Amino acid sequence: MKRSWNTLSQISNGVYAVQDFERAAYRLVTEQVLYASDRNARTAYHLIEDHFDDYLAVLEPLGIRLERNAHYRYVVALPTHGEGTPVTLDETLLLLVLRQRYDEAMRQGQIEDQGEVVVELPDLQEAYPALAGRAMPEVGTLRTLVRTLKRWGVCRLVDTEGDDPQPFHLRVRPAIVEIVGEQWLQRLDQHNRDDDIPDEARDDADTDTDVTEDDDAAA
Repeated sequence: MKRSWNTLSQISNGVYAVQDFERAAYRLVTEQVLYASDRNARTAYHLIEDHFDDYLAVLEPLGIRLERNAHYRYVVALPTHGEGTPVTLDETLLLLVLRQRYDEAMRQGQIEDQGEVVVELPDLQEAYPALAGRAMPEVGTLRTLVRTLKRWGVCRLVDTEGDDPQPFHLRVRPAIVEIVGEQWLQRLDQHNRDDDIPDEARDDADTDTDVTEDDDAAA
């Protein structure tokens, strides 16, 4: 049974105030993923981890399910009905390509201690057209896309230093497994099938791949 924030504050003997519980819930819903390894999210992560069942009970009536990964130490909030922020086609394709690279790295045992996978720019330049069926966005556009994906807790961009010819590399984060699930993987298959359809037939079938209300995703 859900306990009130006031009750939880009293149980903590003043260590946590009511506002601490409220702020942690708000951050989880708005940011979707909280990692213990992120300094600015550490307090909220531990608060939710220590009172996991209480947060489960709070979020369930909102149509949000809460999952946690004890190994890589993160919690993720997912909409029960698979709806969320509208996502553009470019964002969708990049998410799916990064999920594929993450899965491939897992198969090859190339996962780092905190569950992250490094994707170098040459690797992405090779994988993107092969998987998405189109050229990878230019570097400036890619930076913008990654900033969006960072807010969803699935990857981050790391600028390179020194004489490295690559301007940056990507670090794909473990929560991509929960966020980019089976529904997303089906999108890539559908996109590739649509690309095999002649333009006239695609128009007749009304298979527009631009963003619509049906393109909402759990992000």
